Amino acid sequence: MLLFINKIITLILVPIYMCPFLPFVHVAKLFNLPSELISLSENGVGSAEDPIYLTAHRGVWAVAPQNSLPSYEAAVELGYYTAECDIHLTEDNEWVLIHNSEAESQFCQFGEVSDYTLEELKTFSYRDGKNFWKYEDLRIATLDEYLDVFVGTETRPQIEIKSDTYDMLYTVVEAVEEKGLTEQAIVISFDLGQLQKIHELNSDIELWYLIDEITPENIAAAKAVDENMWLSPNFEKNDKESIQLAVDAGVGVSFWTVNTVEEAKMLYDMGIRYIETDILCN
Repeated sequence: MLLFINKIITLILVPIYMCPFLPFVHVAKLFNLPSELISLSENGVGSAEDPIYLTAHRGVWAVAPQNSLPSYEAAVELGYYTAECDIHLTEDNEWVLIHNSEAESQFCQFGEVSDYTLEELKTFSYRDGKNFWKYEDLRIATLDEYLDVFVGTETRPQIEIKSDTYDMLYTVVEAVEEKGLTEQAIVISFDLGQLQKIHELNSDIELWYLIDEITPENIAAAKAVDENMWLSPNFEKNDKESIQLAVDAGVGVSFWTVNTVEEAKMLYDMGIRYIETDILCN
């Protein structure tokens, strides 16, 4: 039944929604105008000699739909250090980029991503996202398509594993290896076991452990898997005391999601040089 409903949406409702002679897309445009990026350097945070290294959270979705190829192309063009994506598995075990597991979180169609094949998902249309109407025939991106954006660039792909799989993690490693991005890519997850599996498959891929609060236990758990593993903590869940734990331990750390100059400056003054952001740029 859901497949039938989605076909109706694709064939009838999407053309109506996108029709320039009807009001629907014009109303959507008002809520999806691009946002102006805020420059840290222009606000006195960081320097050419001692910069902040920025991750574009879900791509530069201030100017293009999140987790879309244009948002990552913008990250490369703007010189971000890394550009983070979220990946889920389709029904036919293909990795695609979307933050939530539900298609309707970003597309006109409905249903769990894992209930559709890649071919079916490639028919889904974006319903929102910055400037979504400007990208003709924009469709959900695959992991391979995402990685292609970074080949031959200095921006690092940062891949967050969203599906709760262990068996298919080897395909992430293979994709990174086949693109020649082993030393450039970063894999991140809230599931330390997934990071352990990635480490076993290829110990040269850099790993970041997503956490809420920095604790001695989290630091120890990460180091037990890989001495060089980074922490990627939730900025809102930490105070100066917990941030100092990471600084004192000498562990690599990159905070998410930092969206004001004041927050970035506070972290910079504490010695933090890596942050993830929706709106800041260098």
